[in-house]
Amino acid sequence: MEMRGIVTVVSVSATHTMQKPNAERIRLLAGLGVEGDAHMGKTVKHRSRMARDPSQPNLRQVHLIHAELLDELEGKGFSVAPGRMGENITTRGIDLVALPAGTKLRLGTNAVVEVTGLRNPCVQLDGIKPGLMNAVLDRDAEENLIRKAGVMGIVIVAGEVRPRRRNSRGAAAGRTCAVETRLNGYSHMDRQSRDGQRRFLDRFRHGRMGDAHAGDIFGTR
Repeated sequence: MEMRGIVTVVSVSATHTMQKPNAERIRLLAGLGVEGDAHMGKTVKHRSRMARDPSQPNLRQVHLIHAELLDELEGKGFSVAPGRMGENITTRGIDLVALPAGTKLRLGTNAVVEVTGLRNPCVQLDGIKPGLMNAVLDRDAEENLIRKAGVMGIVIVAGEVRPRRRNSRGAAAGRTCAVETRLNGYSHMDRQSRDGQRRFLDRFRHGRMGDAHAGDIFGTR
């Protein structure tokens, strides 16, 4: 199954700040992440995780958020610009949080990112505006927690990613970055399984990424 969307904004920061400045383009490096970004590397770069075990594999090389979430937040009184919540890539037209772990996202001409799990909203978001953390959380009909703050991924194939630009008439201009998703057959419901992260880490360490199981939930950056 394939779906298509666009990349609207790309962002990168060399320091561990919540906000990432927007850029004209970013380069994804296979097995590492976004070139020049503080979270680039084979092993974990998020400070809280480094304090626990700096040898852990970095499954959070790239953070993606769907622009539709920013639209939703605007309607709730939260004006949040792309990159403000720490994402590297802002997309439109793809329901990122519904994608199972193992989904391949083709960005631009060559780059491929594999989804490793959901981004878990944290209290740091309230530093942007009080109440923002709760605004990116929800409950389904069965009261299960829904996390809407985007997804994390690793770079499988290197490449340059640029946002889609529009001219003064609103038409697409310049190079377009399409997002193609290739779903691996795992159900959305599997994502919330508690042992999903252990299974995914095992497959990551043993080079069996194609057999990854959904279920990873990631905390703060």
